[in-house]
Amino acid sequence: MPLFDTLSRFEQPNHSVNLYLAGLIQAGIADAGVTYEHSYDWLLEQRSVENNFKSHRSELTIFFHWLWRVEQRSITQVDRQVLSRYLEYCRQPPPALIGYCNLSQFKSCEGERLPNDSWKPFLGKSRDGAPLAYQLSHSAIRTKLALLSAFFSYLIDVDFLDRNPAAILLRAGRYKLSQQHQRAGEDDEQLKAFSELQWSYVMECCDRLADAEPEVHQRTRFLIHLMYSCYLRISEVAARPGYTPVMGQFRRDRKTGVWGFFVPMSKSGKSGTVAVSDQLLQSLTRYRRFLGLSELPAPDEQTPLLVRHRASGRGRDAGIRQANLGIRQLREIIDGVIAQAAELAAADGLHQDAAEMRALSSHSLRHTGISHDINLHGRPLSHVQADARHDSIDTTSRYLHTSRVERHESAARKPMETLGR
Repeated sequence: MPLFDTLSRFEQPNHSVNLYLAGLIQAGIADAGVTYEHSYDWLLEQRSVENNFKSHRSELTIFFHWLWRVEQRSITQVDRQVLSRYLEYCRQPPPALIGYCNLSQFKSCEGERLPNDSWKPFLGKSRDGAPLAYQLSHSAIRTKLALLSAFFSYLIDVDFLDRNPAAILLRAGRYKLSQQHQRAGEDDEQLKAFSELQWSYVMECCDRLADAEPEVHQRTRFLIHLMYSCYLRISEVAARPGYTPVMGQFRRDRKTGVWGFFVPMSKSGKSGTVAVSDQLLQSLTRYRRFLGLSELPAPDEQTPLLVRHRASGRGRDAGIRQANLGIRQLREIIDGVIAQAAELAAADGLHQDAAEMRALSSHSLRHTGISHDINLHGRPLSHVQADARHDSIDTTSRYLHTSRVERHESAARKPMETLGR
């Protein structure tokens, strides 16, 4: 089953792919839809270079087929041993999956893009019309690992995975890459969180937008506040097959009277309740008043968490206004706010800050909320770990003093000795 269309049609919805993913979820691969959304976003980042896009598209298609149909497991269960089995599978794929000519993965039929039944994921060679034995060189295996390693790194950056088994195989053993291909360490890391100053421009931008166009941006303001305050991943507030976020996920503890936001399933398959701040409750109240609802949700209230401004034109929610937004729609909203906030910073002469802000993404809201709560607001690490739904305190500790600038400044003030002479 092909999963990704050509670059020119990549962003067009595909009903066949959606049905396929829904079937996988029903078959027990609970995170297939979320994994696909992340792979979609990763491929979007490759579209500026078409050859890169094609290479990553091909590799992910084969990998997901093996992962979901052959192994029947989640990507969160992939470790070094599992990935080694994938490489052996690629060395000797089933003959039915080997083709001997290039064919398109999808074909057009009455305005729809349908899977091409003649397409094969593996391309073999032939001589005089006769197929040759399928071979995969050592170099080709390393290329596969390098492509998967880049994707796993992306999933770690968006806090969907905790490990990169492809990178482990590339660093050791027979698949080890030469030194020039290995990533640099800390000094090559990308910015992940907004600084305190940069975040102030995001907050200012939200308020300006909500005041200027409340019918459009009251929802925007609430979305930004929610994701930052509760460290939410975008997949946890977006609709997808099998999950529709609702207002009733805001819950009041009857014994203590405190409010929390319930996340039914995290990336590790665990549910959890995130503590809600007073300011987030105020933001929720403001948004609900705008919608004509009671100030706070009733128990088990099924009102969509983020209501559409107009009815959907297609898909399973066609004609329905009271429906949640999907990942891509939410990401477009957040990216738009970040871009406008960067313009505000640039207008104040903060051009470097503006450039750094433009390099951040929707997932940076989660990183920023965690980092600010630890380093600025002084929340205990154990509390942040629980709300961030990190399996280990070590993961949460990565956000403690993460700025190289701060470390360099503190190093500059170190004395050579502490006792005066």
